[in-house]
Amino acid sequence: MTRLQDRSGRTDPEPDGLPMPQRGWAILTVALAITLAVLDSAIANVALPTIARDLQASPAASIWVVNAYQLVITISLLPLASLGEIFGYRRVYQVGLAVFTLASAACSLSDSLLTLTLARVIQGFGAAGIMSVNTALVRFIYPRASLGRGIGINALVVAIAAATGPTIAAAILAVAPWPFLFLVNVPIGAVAFVIAARSLPRTPRSPHRFDLRSAALNAVALGLLITAIDGLGHQEAGTSVALEFAAAFAAGTLLVRRQLALPNPLLPVDLLRIPMFSLSLATSVASFAAQMLAFVSLPFCLQDVLGRSQVATGLLLTPWPATIAVVAPIAGRLADRYSAGILGGIGLAVLAAGLALLATLGAHPGDVAIGWRTALCGAGFGLFQAPNNRAIISAAPRSRTGGASGMLGTARLLGQTTGTAVVALIFGLAPRSGTVLALIVAACCGAIAAAVSLLRLSRRADPTRVA
Repeated sequence: MTRLQDRSGRTDPEPDGLPMPQRGWAILTVALAITLAVLDSAIANVALPTIARDLQASPAASIWVVNAYQLVITISLLPLASLGEIFGYRRVYQVGLAVFTLASAACSLSDSLLTLTLARVIQGFGAAGIMSVNTALVRFIYPRASLGRGIGINALVVAIAAATGPTIAAAILAVAPWPFLFLVNVPIGAVAFVIAARSLPRTPRSPHRFDLRSAALNAVALGLLITAIDGLGHQEAGTSVALEFAAAFAAGTLLVRRQLALPNPLLPVDLLRIPMFSLSLATSVASFAAQMLAFVSLPFCLQDVLGRSQVATGLLLTPWPATIAVVAPIAGRLADRYSAGILGGIGLAVLAAGLALLATLGAHPGDVAIGWRTALCGAGFGLFQAPNNRAIISAAPRSRTGGASGMLGTARLLGQTTGTAVVALIFGLAPRSGTVLALIVAACCGAIAAAVSLLRLSRRADPTRVA
């Protein structure tokens, strides 16, 4: 049995998950916080035109309301996950939730684009505090035998939040001005904070010190990489994009070299040596790239090519997240019994097939033909996500759960950023056939992800697998 050590050096047996009803309350606070963090990645997109007009800002400048939030989350996930290992995941989560809630209030009170962007930067750090340790907390909330079920529920919450974000934003904007998009976070965040203080588990702490230099290198490397990928997608000047990639590579090289000499690296190179962990991360990046390629290109395909209205487009895309919501909890239960390699391989093969079918819809498809294809994609992604997340977390030692949780979030964001940039690049190079081409590329990414997932069936990748 593992043991829990406090700062005084005393040890107590580490429980296998939380007892009921404490577990139920802990699940609730984690679900509330991750819902807020994910929702705020989506709702600002819908409100951007309104915000730009109200604050008398240009559309190009207003994009920073979205970009600042996403960029800050990306560069701070791993440092905050490291802080979670040092000070406890509960504390990082609570601080992140408090910062997010207070920053949401600041966003609602902003009277200029500058103050709103600065508030969004602070809000991004709060969201990263929640996201960086979210899955790590799930590992300590649920018993080991039910970890897949817990991660499945977590995936369900994320899927619903991401899918309903634009709808919730539109509903709020229909009855209230844009500041209420952020103000509604305040009471929910306050309730989640109170529940967290009473229910979240206390987790083991690592004695190593926080590596500020590694955190700075991580921020430079990931920040420049995201900027370069986005610049490539929008066909910015080749020289500046090349310089950004070169600088990101240089900072990344210095970061990796520094991590190799550390026993508890901020960038978990120790975990990347574990085949199951690294293959699951690669699968995650490719799969989220495939999903984002479809999410960005499908609305253009449905409206500009197939002539559907905005309302019809939303309805035709709904089967995707709705099916994820149905399949993800089932997949979580299956993940406690079957290999992530086979579940993920089947799920991603179904996703790739659905994307290929969407790319070959024809000129005049009916709504049913479109709907069942998007549902097929959602079923495939739902079958993949929870088992893959479970594999990432379970492959890491419990003392390195924070690093695994941070890398899980980083892989998702890298995949989504890459997918969005590739869509923009395809649309720029092939404006007439871009939507179909983007779906074909998405299907290829899904197929690659399925192949990588199946590599986990080897005994070297999964030494616990029964032949």
